Amino acid sequence: MKKITLLDGSVGQELVKRSGDRATALWSTMVMIDKPGIVDDVHADYFCAGATVATTNTYPVLYDRLKRVGLENKLHDLWNIALTAATKARDDHGSGRVAGSIGPLIASYRPDICPPAKEAEQLYSEIMTHLASHCDVILIETMSSIDQAEGALRAAEKTGKPVWIALSVDDFDGTKLRSGENLADIKATLDSHTPEAVLINCSRPEAVSDGVNILATFGYEFGAYANGFTKISDGFLKDAPTVDALEQRQDLSPEAYADFAMDWIATGATIVGGCCEVGPDHIKELAERLTGSGHQII
Repeated sequence: MKKITLLDGSVGQELVKRSGDRATALWSTMVMIDKPGIVDDVHADYFCAGATVATTNTYPVLYDRLKRVGLENKLHDLWNIALTAATKARDDHGSGRVAGSIGPLIASYRPDICPPAKEAEQLYSEIMTHLASHCDVILIETMSSIDQAEGALRAAEKTGKPVWIALSVDDFDGTKLRSGENLADIKATLDSHTPEAVLINCSRPEAVSDGVNILATFGYEFGAYANGFTKISDGFLKDAPTVDALEQRQDLSPEAYADFAMDWIATGATIVGGCCEVGPDHIKELAERLTGSGHQII
């Protein structure tokens, strides 16, 4: 049996659901300003469900995104609120790790408008440094092209922290990154930076399964955490989208999601969890399935 790192699930989606507020382009960020206690509760609930990692609510808290809405002066305050919530939840739980989440510049799933690697490296440097001083691992999320991954990895490796990078694949062809590039072709970039782990994230679980099969050939520790959307719609690819443009699947129960994750583990994955629309109930079911199968959650 294996030692499995169990990630948490969706943070941003849980925050907007629990806050009762209307979704905005920065919905999970505004919650930290208006109702910070909800962030504490989300992290605590994931630890209670069996997760061993708290992912900071910093995915969209980037200068370029905040500047669009006049909140760039809140950048450091928001990083600190998110870090405090995650570390407090870990400490209250008595064990676990904190993963400092860093998402794509400008917009998710839009590598075509992301700055080139050299520029992205500089733009990422401040948040990488800030998070690294407070977290256990840097988690680069939803990288959708090879160049996008290159820029983030260049900045992350300077922190001296373990780096996990999560790649997002086409919802209906998990052998392709969202850029259209072959997932297999990113191996040379990974080998130039040697992250501690490589994952597939924020894609339909069916596509994630295809991607995991490719990661299994790379020679890195690997894993996956899928989303619960029907697909990333064209509406969400427009400027400053809100989550209202996406549709939640109705067939992805905790049991169904755990079936996918257990298949990833059978392929060799050692890090699993959930992304958007995958909540504490999904993680609880997955934790029970893992221990019931004789795996050790670490």
